[in-house]
Amino acid sequence: MIEKVNPSHPDKVADRIAGALVDLAYIKQDNPKIAVEVLLGHNKTNIIIESSVRFKKEEVQNIVDRLVGFKTKLNLLQIKQDIHLSNNQKGRIRCGDNGIFKGSPLRDCDKRLSSIAKKIYSKYPYDGKYILDNDKLVICQSNVSEEELRKMYPKAIINPLGYWTGGINVDSGATNRKLGSDMATSVTGGGLHGKDLSKADVSINIYAFLKAQETNKVVEISCAIGDEFVDGKPYEEIVEIAKKYIEDIGGFEKFAEWGLY
Repeated sequence: MIEKVNPSHPDKVADRIAGALVDLAYIKQDNPKIAVEVLLGHNKTNIIIESSVRFKKEEVQNIVDRLVGFKTKLNLLQIKQDIHLSNNQKGRIRCGDNGIFKGSPLRDCDKRLSSIAKKIYSKYPYDGKYILDNDKLVICQSNVSEEELRKMYPKAIINPLGYWTGGINVDSGATNRKLGSDMATSVTGGGLHGKDLSKADVSINIYAFLKAQETNKVVEISCAIGDEFVDGKPYEEIVEIAKKYIEDIGGFEKFAEWGLY
């Protein structure tokens, strides 16, 4: 049993905005330190940025407008990163969080639903969410008639409440609220999105997930802020593994679209 939401779901729009701001931070500065929280809905977007990088409000507004699809009222708060957290990274890259992490091999149902969600979204790029429970497929897809979806999946339960429009004028969205959709049965104590690579919530989650796929075994890892070695590896090495993964998929914004699978 698994649920997946697509990149136009309001929570994923929030994740994508946070990811785009992290991408911009890496353009502005080598190894920036950044954490972003986004809450949006009903023509308003609220963003808090704790960072070593300073953004122009118009840069943030442009990202929001592009990903929301229309102009919303932006409430932006920027705070310099805490000095103690900043000092943790002086001299070398050390673990930036306390955390617990479990990476799990993807199941057939995870892969199948991800494929279904991406296929539907490629044709209908609007807010949508999907559930697969054994042979029971539930499709909630906005701005599309049941008849059109029925052509693709004749046996599915489609839009149980009928036609709907979706988007951030119907629902609110917040960063890291759809981690089940992003991680399948993997588990994290924190959130994947809106953070730089020094944060364990990003790097160790990616590392544990990749190791689980490689070994086909569940991987469990804990860490403490300041750790220089995690899972028997220098933390810098784990960061490099995560960095390559993010670069290969096209950046933090792209990572936020579908999460780890």
